[in-house]
Amino acid sequence: MPVNEQNPEVCDATTDATTHEDRLKMIFLLIPTRNIEIEGKCTPAACFSKKLQLYSPQIFKNTKNSSMEVVKNIVWHNATITKEDRQRKNGHKSVILWYTGLSGAGKSTLANKVEEKLYERGYNTYVLDGDNIRHGLNKGLGFTAEDRTENIRRIGEVAKLFVDAGIIVSTAFVSPYRSDRDIVRALVPAGEFVEIYVAASLEVCEERDTKGLYKKARAGEIKNFTGISDPYEAPENAELTVDTGAQTLDESADVVLGWLEANGYIVKA
Repeated sequence: MPVNEQNPEVCDATTDATTHEDRLKMIFLLIPTRNIEIEGKCTPAACFSKKLQLYSPQIFKNTKNSSMEVVKNIVWHNATITKEDRQRKNGHKSVILWYTGLSGAGKSTLANKVEEKLYERGYNTYVLDGDNIRHGLNKGLGFTAEDRTENIRRIGEVAKLFVDAGIIVSTAFVSPYRSDRDIVRALVPAGEFVEIYVAASLEVCEERDTKGLYKKARAGEIKNFTGISDPYEAPENAELTVDTGAQTLDESADVVLGWLEANGYIVKA
């Protein structure tokens, strides 16, 4: 996206966003109109405060969601009971534990084992699972770049509600794009989003192939499959990396619990 030479903090928004990355840049830099070919200028500082309004499927040109518009004339209602009140009542902090990694890396398995251990210790928890969510809230979304982004946008907003409710919420999603994960991180205050990279290699995941998906993807029966026909962008600065290909499930869960203890989210057992 071109930069105005007279003012480096102003972007000239005159080109059509054709790539996934370009579209995501526009989320943070531009106020969208009904046409993706936006003319004009905006400063990142002025637009950043509106990113939640802008983060809408309407920016994706020629998709089934392209007719969606930003809703106007609505006002946020402040609740009487706050997140801090709920955290005090629960006796612990609330946080998003965002498990990301290839299909078959063990995200859901690890998230559920960590939840089991937290539950046994009296913590209020919940797991949002990628496949389960697609049976309901995200039913109808596919696996194109645009649908993947909308999938993560929705789950990010749901996870934010769980944090507001004072709960430790785990999300187990491939979430292949760094930009999508960074947008979810920006939804909550610093420290309330913990990215956990479940770092099993493609070879390990394909050898496991617990759902038979890699075999189908290799045979061309599944399109847009992460790691085979679609990219996976590994975290560059994840709070925690867990190699489930080299550790047992209990060992991996204990790594997560140990990190949460060391960083003050839970009390040492």
